[in-house]
Amino acid sequence: MTHISSLRSALRTYKDKRLMAIFCLGMASGFPWVLIGSAMTAWLKEEGLSRGAIGLFGVIFVAYSINFLWSPLLDRVQLLKIGQRRGWILVTQICITLLCVAMGFVSLPNQLYWVAVIGLGLAIASATQDIAIDAFRVDTIMRHEKAALSGASAMATAGWWTGYGGLGAIPFFLVDLSGFTWQTLYFAMAGIMVLLTTTVFWVNEPQTHRQEFQDQASANYTNTLTLDSQKWSHRVVAWLAVSLIEPFREFFQRNGVKLALSILLFIFLFKIGESFLGRMSIVFYKEIGFTNIQIGTYSKLLNWWVTIIFAVIGGMVNMRYGIYRGLMVGGIAMAASNIMFAFMAMVGPNTALFAATVFVDGFTAAWSSVALVAFISLLCNQAFSASQYALMASLGVFGRTLLASSSGYIVDGLEGNWALFFVLTALMVIPSLLFLRMIREPIMRMEERM
Repeated sequence: MTHISSLRSALRTYKDKRLMAIFCLGMASGFPWVLIGSAMTAWLKEEGLSRGAIGLFGVIFVAYSINFLWSPLLDRVQLLKIGQRRGWILVTQICITLLCVAMGFVSLPNQLYWVAVIGLGLAIASATQDIAIDAFRVDTIMRHEKAALSGASAMATAGWWTGYGGLGAIPFFLVDLSGFTWQTLYFAMAGIMVLLTTTVFWVNEPQTHRQEFQDQASANYTNTLTLDSQKWSHRVVAWLAVSLIEPFREFFQRNGVKLALSILLFIFLFKIGESFLGRMSIVFYKEIGFTNIQIGTYSKLLNWWVTIIFAVIGGMVNMRYGIYRGLMVGGIAMAASNIMFAFMAMVGPNTALFAATVFVDGFTAAWSSVALVAFISLLCNQAFSASQYALMASLGVFGRTLLASSSGYIVDGLEGNWALFFVLTALMVIPSLLFLRMIREPIMRMEERM
């Protein structure tokens, strides 16, 4: 009876209107990864670029790894009168749309340089949008709302995969069925981005005590550094101190240096194996013989629905059993799912195995992502949510970007042995699980205080 009551309580959490807003913004966050990820990878592959060259294009994703460098601006500067978070979201979405249109005017292989430049611009705009959307979610859900925190993480994950998987399937169908080229498809994808932009006009700006906390921090720095608040140069120093130092000082002071560093190292390690696999997945599907339509159907559409379902279930499990258990189960499942890709490499283009692999991969990606998003959200102070979330999330993305850009060369170094490559990505998960076990007690104490 207790389990039924807990299930009903968890399901009621998803009726919260704030979670629908988070879902829609999640779609806008996931879709740009199609523009510079799967769609661009397929385009480059069909133009004859090597695995190594395609892998190097992943360097543009480094913007997601270093976005914490400019994240303080999103906590301190208001661009539009519609609100701190909504203003930044709208401006970055407009930039993404315009850059997507620009991509439609370049061609391969003659203008490879401009593809890289525009792709980098898209990555920077998208990475900045992610900061604003993540901060919007953290500011919207209060720390004491344990169920809503897990529910919001689930909806953010489901939304991201809807943008990346559901909407990301559209280009693969259009390029095979309608005569579109990858180049002209960027105009269509710009139109999709315009539709996603409408969300910002009906969501409410979250209410926080950010300004009061930042004013107090500014006063503390003014006193500590013996600054004169009447001098503009001293006011600039205080502003910079609050913007660039206080978010990180507050995080390390609240958690202690040892635990803070341990948390950051775990976040860095957790998704590395999945990142190496993800960067080469489209290349792998094409090399073993799957068509664009099959890739769109299984890798995008099927993965989309699986991810949504298990993101919701993962959120309910976190509500019931806690974030630590969700992270541990998700990490183990990630390693297991990578082994499925190794079986695919040995069997060949078997659609039943493809579907089964995508199902398992979608389940594990959703489960682990929901737990990780909830964990990072729990660690943020709303006064500096953009800066602190971006710092932690950028570490998690680092493996997807700069490190994973070498994945093509690893496959080449293994002489195209995809099965061995996927086994290696599974082993990459193990260090993070060992580290998670080491910081188990502090995580569980954080959950108890919620």
